[in-house]
Amino acid sequence: KNPVRISVKARDTSKNVEQDIIKIEQGKTKLDILNNLLNKKEFNKVLIFGRTKHGVEKLSKTLLRNGFSVESIHGNKNNSQRQRALGMFKDNRVQILVATDVAARGLDIADVSHVINYDIPATYDDYIHRIGRTGRWNKRGIALTFIE
Repeated sequence: KNPVRISVKARDTSKNVEQDIIKIEQGKTKLDILNNLLNKKEFNKVLIFGRTKHGVEKLSKTLLRNGFSVESIHGNKNNSQRQRALGMFKDNRVQILVATDVAARGLDIADVSHVINYDIPATYDDYIHRIGRTGRWNKRGIALTFIE
């Protein structure tokens, strides 16, 4: 027998990001919970992550119909559409930006109050990248992950 020692170090998350999960209870939907959260005053600049381009677009259109100011970025949008959506979010002309992981890579946006993982990220690295969009420049941020 030749035992092998394996050591894994998880990357630290920002101390400025408060992380929590939201369990979707029987009889409720993620959309119901999301609507309730987004109606709270403290949810003033929210980045929502979805898994697919189609899902992100569908969610952003639903939120728009529900009266929220929202834009989306994903791989089916061209660069000028993504830049326009990003600019509106940065300039606080919309409250919510719904995005896929790939489209949101490298985003540097000030004062994101909340990151919501509407869909669970595929990897730990994706999770770290997502929640790192809030709690920047020594400001506090909140990251919420929906669990069904």
